[in-house]
Amino acid sequence: MQLRPMLASLSRHRLTVLLLVLQVTFTCAIVCNVAFMIAQRMAQVRLPSGLAENELVTIESDSLDDARPLARHAADLAALRDIPGVVAAAAVDALPFNGNNWSNGVPTAPDAPARLTATAFNGTPGELATLGLRLLEGRDFLPGEYLPVDSAHDWSGLDRVPATIVTKALAERLFPGQDALGRLVYPGNGPVRIVGVVEHLLRPRLRDDAGNEDSMLFPMLPDAGNVVYVLRTSPQQRGQVLERAAQVLRQRDGNRIVHRAQTFEQLRDDYLRHDRTMIGLLLAAATGLLLVTAVGIAGLASFWVQQRRRAIGIRRAVGATRGDILRYFQAENFLIVGGGAILGMALAGVLNAQLMAYYELPRLPLAYLPAGAAALWLLGQLAVLGPALRAAALPPAMVMRGD
Repeated sequence: MQLRPMLASLSRHRLTVLLLVLQVTFTCAIVCNVAFMIAQRMAQVRLPSGLAENELVTIESDSLDDARPLARHAADLAALRDIPGVVAAAAVDALPFNGNNWSNGVPTAPDAPARLTATAFNGTPGELATLGLRLLEGRDFLPGEYLPVDSAHDWSGLDRVPATIVTKALAERLFPGQDALGRLVYPGNGPVRIVGVVEHLLRPRLRDDAGNEDSMLFPMLPDAGNVVYVLRTSPQQRGQVLERAAQVLRQRDGNRIVHRAQTFEQLRDDYLRHDRTMIGLLLAAATGLLLVTAVGIAGLASFWVQQRRRAIGIRRAVGATRGDILRYFQAENFLIVGGGAILGMALAGVLNAQLMAYYELPRLPLAYLPAGAAALWLLGQLAVLGPALRAAALPPAMVMRGD
């Protein structure tokens, strides 16, 4: 099949061809970036929190009395552990997806600049067992490593903690290619030794970069009036335990606000609702754009079949087979869609650069460009198949008579 006659035929419909090429170009550029954003959102929704999600319930308690919060937390936990079905309980200041993010720079040498920041998680003894965190190496905090109850458990306490437990992801980012266990870090003014490494622990607020698991646990107690109580139980008993725990806390101290009593799975679902909605909207937008492009390709092909009925009949009369006619229309469509897809790959890079500048999105991986172009090419071939088959099925005699 010769290319020159095909190009000559297309040149007689320059405006129509140009409009279709531009439609494919913009569709390819948008679909490549939308597919990348969908993949990002889906990966974020599927991130493992590191917790025993289906066994946890959480309750937030905001005390209206700031006196002796640590003693009050200890008494509350003792009462909560007596609830039937409660396997373990802890008071924490933050959880994945709850938004209570306290971050600090983590230098690996004294007076060195911090290359990254990590979220600090503080909790009462037994926090790892309650949350279900999997310890890959090292150990849990020893009782003597927790700061005394009568000392400050805040920013000034961070200067005095002797030990920390970090996530595997943070350990690899702090000490690439090395064993982080036993190494020193400097989140405050003094050295803190890494005594354990857990597999996963997401930050309270997710980010769009690689730092979603930059998390550290410290042997400090939540010393504010607002605290999150976490109870571990069986999946079947979560409802009963949650209801009873709220009653226990209100009965123990009426001078507090008990709220956000929920399972951890509900906490996660609420946090990620925006992401799931965005995935649905992006999928709908990309699907609609692809359908409009397919309809445009099919409509143009049908129009050209009608315009070329006599030419098709002449070709069939001089020996062209149905396969020849079919291949001609598919090749013609390949040129149009292929040209638009090539321009679309270039435009996708430009669009991604703008999204990076204004919305802090990561760079579009190059693999998305040929994948998007191939998807548009396949869509174009499928869209033109119907009109091309109708053109190939035209009887030569009927076409020549003008029927």
